[in-house]
Amino acid sequence: MSKAFAKFLYAMLPTSPRTDYPEIARSNREFSMPLSSSHASPEPIVETPETRRSKHEELSKEIFNVPNSLTLFRIFLVPFLVVVLLTKFSGREYAGLAIFLLAAITDFFDGWVARRYNQMTRLGALLDPIADKLLVSAAFISLVELQLAKAWMIVIIIGREFAVTGLRSIAAQQGVTIAASPLGKGKMISQIVAISLLILGYELGEFRFIGELALWVVVLFALASAVDYFVKFARAVLLTPKE
Repeated sequence: MSKAFAKFLYAMLPTSPRTDYPEIARSNREFSMPLSSSHASPEPIVETPETRRSKHEELSKEIFNVPNSLTLFRIFLVPFLVVVLLTKFSGREYAGLAIFLLAAITDFFDGWVARRYNQMTRLGALLDPIADKLLVSAAFISLVELQLAKAWMIVIIIGREFAVTGLRSIAAQQGVTIAASPLGKGKMISQIVAISLLILGYELGEFRFIGELALWVVVLFALASAVDYFVKFARAVLLTPKE
């Protein structure tokens, strides 16, 4: 019996290690599974010196072309205009008028050069209206300080600038471009005339009354052009059905 029992036990013993345990097999498969491409970390984008140099050259060309240089020069003249107008010295009205007219001339030439030589850039489109508003606002506020212009009239003129800028920004976000109207151009010309006459009117009294009449014209142009821009905005953005 003992020999038969011993043979039975020997037959029951495994002759090779088992590999069919489900938990061990599953863990082995998961451990040996290669990483998919979706889990692989993206390779970092390395900017080469050539790429950086190319971007720098493009930015330099955009900033330092002739139209944008004229626009930057107009912005540069704004603080000088304020200092000259608000500082008491002999002949300041003539110096202030010369600075203002020089800045106004650059406003004409930067747009003409950009269109003539196809140098229109996004930076120029952004800076040009900012430079115009800085110049006109600085001149009018200085005239209010000199008691040559009524504050409520200047508030209407400057408030119109901010309102129209806001409307055009909202329209641009909707993919709509509101072009400048003849009323807006007439307002700009009347502003240059009124500011010039009021600056001269500080010492030459005969120009002050004409300058005040010109300022009334500026206010009328500002209100009329503001209504015109709002009508265009309403037709293009508010009343146009969205697809």
